[in-house]
Amino acid sequence: MRDTQTCHPVIVLIKTQPKNPTKMFFRIPLLLLIGLMASVATAKEITKTSGSIVDSVFATGPIKSFMLQREGQLIIDAHRMGMQSDRTTNIKSVSKSIISLLVGIAIDRGYLRGVDQPIGEFFPNYFNRHPDPVKQAITIKDLLTMRSGLASTSIRNYGRWVVSDNWVEYVLDQTLVSRPGDDMIYSTGSSHLLSAILTRASGMSTRSFANRYLFGPLGIRDGGWDQDPQGYYFGGNNLALSPESMLRIGTMVMNNGVYDGKQIVPEAWIRESMRKYTRSRFNPYDYGYLWWQRELNGQQLQFAWGNGGQYIVMIPELDTVLAVASRNGGDRRNSRASRQRFFAFIENHLIDYLRQPAPVN
Repeated sequence: MRDTQTCHPVIVLIKTQPKNPTKMFFRIPLLLLIGLMASVATAKEITKTSGSIVDSVFATGPIKSFMLQREGQLIIDAHRMGMQSDRTTNIKSVSKSIISLLVGIAIDRGYLRGVDQPIGEFFPNYFNRHPDPVKQAITIKDLLTMRSGLASTSIRNYGRWVVSDNWVEYVLDQTLVSRPGDDMIYSTGSSHLLSAILTRASGMSTRSFANRYLFGPLGIRDGGWDQDPQGYYFGGNNLALSPESMLRIGTMVMNNGVYDGKQIVPEAWIRESMRKYTRSRFNPYDYGYLWWQRELNGQQLQFAWGNGGQYIVMIPELDTVLAVASRNGGDRRNSRASRQRFFAFIENHLIDYLRQPAPVN
């Protein structure tokens, strides 16, 4: 249900009629006037439909921001619970997809050799004390696709992991429960290892690296980013970005790494990241390099997803990007139900809305 007590005014950006069309009457040919009247009627209908879209998406769960960009135009900019487009919020595991972009940049700039580089090179002290040829041979690609083979540090193990004295070593200490490169084992520990690798390879903190090569070029400022006891920035959780920033990242990714005419992330990396390498055992989603994919209503969705309802969603064939931020908290059962309602909203309402003609300047 939509919380009307905490709801802030919803802004829906739609192209509408001129302020005073009657003054234009005798200067516009009849056929053009008829076309104008039809456009006004269409704009009113789109406005009505957009309002229905906003109501529908807010009814799926505790969403506090919903931004929709189509064909480069911001069509819907809706917020409640005191949220605004430029206010930062914890994007949870959407952070993992940010790490993926940073790894691609690091490879392109020569800080890393490639996705087949083994992790043993980055943690020599640990492996000198705990030699394990199989763990040392785990590759960057295995971490990017959640196929390290190491037992997960997420869900039930998450609390014990984040109160440990050394997050990186805690991850590396985990038992091998699968052969690296085989099964998908979702684990924030895997993406955190990538953050530590980025820092060790570049000589910069992950946050400094992001500011130099990703956030800075996109005009983004983060609102905070947690660190582990050794000072490594959390590779996969607790990064704060605004919905507006999330929309910029989605726009850049959907445009094959280009934003405002500049190549921010290599095009080849974007394409490689969106391939299907594995599939979740718990959700009907495919997985690339820390990016999710699924098909709904004949459309392929590519998305970053964070617990509690944080999303960057791209629908390339409809030239559409969504940024969604939700109130954090609540149990996993409610979170799962909200997620199911959100994707049902996309499948049953949003895609059909997007198939209508776009508003015209």
